[in-house]
Amino acid sequence: MIRRNQSDHWIKFLGTAGARFVMIRQLRASGGLWLKSGSTQVLIDPGPGCLVRCSSVRPKLDPTGLNAIILTHRHLDHANDINVMIEAMTEGGFKKRGVVYVPQDALGDDPVIYKYAREFPGKIEVLAPQTSYQVGDFSFETSLALRHPSQTYGLKFLMGQTRVCLLSDTEYFEGLEDMFACDVLIVNVVFFEPRPGIQHLNFGDVKKIVARLAPKKTILTHFGLTMLKNHPHVLARQLSWETGLNVVAATDGLKVEF
Repeated sequence: MIRRNQSDHWIKFLGTAGARFVMIRQLRASGGLWLKSGSTQVLIDPGPGCLVRCSSVRPKLDPTGLNAIILTHRHLDHANDINVMIEAMTEGGFKKRGVVYVPQDALGDDPVIYKYAREFPGKIEVLAPQTSYQVGDFSFETSLALRHPSQTYGLKFLMGQTRVCLLSDTEYFEGLEDMFACDVLIVNVVFFEPRPGIQHLNFGDVKKIVARLAPKKTILTHFGLTMLKNHPHVLARQLSWETGLNVVAATDGLKVEF
């Protein structure tokens, strides 16, 4: 039997749920993103059910092999499982290892990481805007602060030779695209239509962003109810036709290799 060589650089979508109702009803899973870059494994935004998703995907993902956990922001659909994933990464705190990267307000008066769990990782590092970080074979850079009720950053990183950007939760503002020029854009799109006063992107915002940036590939994710009702895969196909660009909608368990 001939086996295809697996890439050393990939992203696994442990969930594509966005906003509270899709998360609460688990219409889509909410486990975040798992990245492998060379020999380094990184978890981004471990929302509710992350640990369960690690065990249920095939092949299983072993949290004791994680080298880092990154929070883009502190909201429950992104951060709910951070304590259990810290415990898993450090084998119950018996192996002090790994780095946890979080915005400052994740450790403030209403912290998302319990005090006892802060002793488990090798390091907890507070994210700053437009700053570069390195953990093993993986390096990433934060964007400027996005516009969201909590302190929120987008991420830019290399997967092999591919420039990847994660555009996390934010409202649209002029100049947003300037921070996310890349080969592959992963973008959180919660709403189908604008919801004034709620700081999330809608599908119209994403159309504008994709047309201006023209990435080689765009992956839509983090869907709210109105996006699910309008069928993300259909919307992605329509946007591909309109722009002539490669646009896809992520599904739970999707693996993208680089």
